[in-house]
Amino acid sequence: MTNNTTPSTDTTIFQLGGDLPVRRVGYGTMRLADGPGDPTGPEARIWTAPADRAAAVDLLRTAAEAGVTLFDTADAYALGAGEELLAEALHPYGDGVAVATKVGVVRPSPTEWVPLGHPAYLRQQAELGLRRLRTERIDLLYLHRLDENVPVAEQVGALKRLQEEGKVRHIGLSEVTVEQLTEAEATAPIAAVQNLYNLATRDHEPVVEHTAGRGIAFVPFFPVAMGGHAGPDGPVARVAREVGATPSQTALAWLLHRAPHILPIPGTSSAAHLVENLGALDVALTEEQFARLAREVS
Repeated sequence: MTNNTTPSTDTTIFQLGGDLPVRRVGYGTMRLADGPGDPTGPEARIWTAPADRAAAVDLLRTAAEAGVTLFDTADAYALGAGEELLAEALHPYGDGVAVATKVGVVRPSPTEWVPLGHPAYLRQQAELGLRRLRTERIDLLYLHRLDENVPVAEQVGALKRLQEEGKVRHIGLSEVTVEQLTEAEATAPIAAVQNLYNLATRDHEPVVEHTAGRGIAFVPFFPVAMGGHAGPDGPVARVAREVGATPSQTALAWLLHRAPHILPIPGTSSAAHLVENLGALDVALTEEQFARLAREVS
């Protein structure tokens, strides 16, 4: 995994945690899983490893070759199979690859995602993640969800101890409020927050603002979910035609324009769509186009 600490003036690069350069469009591996259920739909179970493992490995390698440097997974994705898949495709990790994974959710069945923040469990899952990823240090370890039954200081403290032991480089949180983030920061520095956020879903606007002021990466998941606004005559498509891009690229470009610390991690099982997503880095919106999209898609 990357050890490059050279500062960059490239606006398509963000220094995660102040010392880990990553390209601002990453890749989310959540959808590289199979049933039961549709792995691409809103009710995807993310329960088993992909049936076509070779195709998934090829896609991950294509992503790295195309310039993706931040790969996102979790121990809860297919019961650890997501981490194993990343290792199969990309290990030994080159200097340009950073891997983020998550701990703190148990999967007792295909339909259940249950937060579990007991410090011993978090440490165990981190150790298993290290084994499955075949690495001695995880670049970015997220607390997948806060467990309301365990003090925040104890949950974040478990990750901090792993960081002090050299097993974790940076700590992140997922689906948190400003208040929860502030409480967590009293225990350890937080390098990234991964929340649901896209052009049509902006409930976490306060978190975007808070993280911007503290140099914390804001990593939106489901960054291209636009609903009916993505129709051929909708506002996203109209702006896409103006800038010579696709609607998906335009939605991602809106996020990139929103703030320089935003790092979307779109997921796809299509190599063509993967390359299309990365093309968002080359799409420039005017302030008027950005504001119009924000106004018309709400």
